[in-house]
Formats: sequence, structure tokens, C-alpha cells
Amino acid sequence: MTRQISESAPPVGVAEIIAPGLRRILAPNPSPMTFWGTNTYLLGQEQVAVIDPGPKNDAHLQTILEATDHGRTISHIMVTHAHMDHSPLAADLSQYSGARIFAFGTAVDGRSEIMTQLAETGLAGGGEGIDHAFTPDHALHHGEKVHSDEWQLEALHTPGHIGNHLCFAWGEHCFTGDHVMGWASSLVSPPDGDLTDFMASCRLLQTRQWHMFFPGHGAPVETANDRLDWLVAHRLKRESAVLAHLENGPAQAFDIAQAIYHDTPASLMGAATRNVFAHLIDLTRRGLIEPRQTLEAEALFSKK
Repeated sequence: MTRQISESAPPVGVAEIIAPGLRRILAPNPSPMTFWGTNTYLLGQEQVAVIDPGPKNDAHLQTILEATDHGRTISHIMVTHAHMDHSPLAADLSQYSGARIFAFGTAVDGRSEIMTQLAETGLAGGGEGIDHAFTPDHALHHGEKVHSDEWQLEALHTPGHIGNHLCFAWGEHCFTGDHVMGWASSLVSPPDGDLTDFMASCRLLQTRQWHMFFPGHGAPVETANDRLDWLVAHRLKRESAVLAHLENGPAQAFDIAQAIYHDTPASLMGAATRNVFAHLIDLTRRGLIEPRQTLEAEALFSKK
């Protein structure tokens, strides 16, 4: 069974307590890709870590600053990944607060070799948009711990949704960014998204027992490990559907997406096609299928 805390959309721009020592502010950026909007988390009572400041928005910036005054200090700015709905406000928040920005690296750091090659051929990312201007003050490595007198976070490098994606473990809780969410499966859009890396990151998280996930969008996920299991099973089901479609002969990513994403609105078929292309790349790397010519988004793929 998988489920998340039963909750309607929280009010925008309000710092709500969602766990002892943890508040959430919903950014004003709802969309089909961001659900209610981006969750900005404030961890700590006096020395506050701001996790995922969110999109560049003056009202959201002001809400964060007002929620961290009156004896509170922003000590750290933690960014899960360099997408336009998570990272752009970090620079302004750092300027106003003096806090340093912590993340894995720039938007291209952590990208796999094959995705780098695809990017060099001109393939551009889709989905939420890439924050190419993002640069952290401190580049975190996998397993590195960041702490104050009140809290400790462990950086877990979880590429897949994008190469520089981090989850932040907080004891038995985890801030999962866009890697694990309760309302939808994560978008994996090449060349920034890499399904091979995504599945490896899921299995990394599966090595631990978690109490709760705090995702970048949507409500906290209570049954954290169950949700991880569902996410892996969901991807394996999609993989089986892709392979089954290729039994009928060579096909392009768009044709496969049209066939297997039966209930997907037309506005999201681009994202669905990207997800299928991510599967096709992964299956190619594993030697199960091959492109008729070069590996590209419009290539015909066939089973070996």
C-alpha cells in the first residue's frame, strides 16, 4: 500500500508547522509539473536551514524572511537541485541573509557520460526548466553532513531526475526534492534526467528505513519505504510496456508514449515522451534494444 498524508493544498505564503522544528511555506507557482507549488522547508528554531528556496519571486522571498526574523537566523540555504522551481531564489536569499548556499553543484554537475553526449548533440532538457545560472557556495559530496546546534542533515546524491539532485536525510526523515513524491512519479527527462541513475538512486534510498519523506511538491509521504517500492515497481511496469510495444516492430518514443500513456492529458504528452525516451536510453545501455541509427530523441528503436 502507498499513501501520503491526507491533505488539501496548504495556503500559499504561510509558514506552517508540519513537524517539531520544521515549517513549510508553499510557493505561489502551481502548475501541472509542480502540483500545488514548491515546498520551501524551514528547519530549526533559532538557526534555520532553508531547504529549496524555490522560484525567483519577491513575495515568496519576503515570506521566508519574515518567517525567519524575531531571533531566528538563516544559517544555511540547502538546494536539492537546479530546476527553476527550486533553486533561483537561493541567490537573493543569500544576499539578504548572508547564509551560504549548499548543493551538489551546478545544473550540469553529476550528469552521466551518455547524457553529456546527448546534450552536446543539441538535446535540451524539458519539464520544469534548468537553472543554468545556479552555483552553490559549497559543493556537497555524497554522505557529507551539515549541522547546527539544533539539527543535522546528511547529503545523499540521488541523480536521476537531474544529475545534481540531492536528498537530505534528517534522522529517519528525508527531504526528497523531486526524487520521491506522493502525488506523482518523478519526471525523468534526458539529457538532464537519467533513468539508469534514477533507479540506482531509488535502490540507494531503499537501503534505509525511513519514517517520513518531505518532498519538493505535495504533502509529506507517511509510508516512505512503501512509496519507494511503488516507484521502482512503477518504472519496471513502464519498462515492460515499452518492451511489449517494441515486440510489434520498431517505434519512436512519441509513438510508444501515445500507446502506453492512455489517460495522460495532451498537455503532458511531451513529458510522457521524455519519460519513454529515458527508458529507451536505459534499455539501450543494458543491451536489450538498439536505435536504428544514432541515439537521439527521434530515433527508431527495435528489440535486439
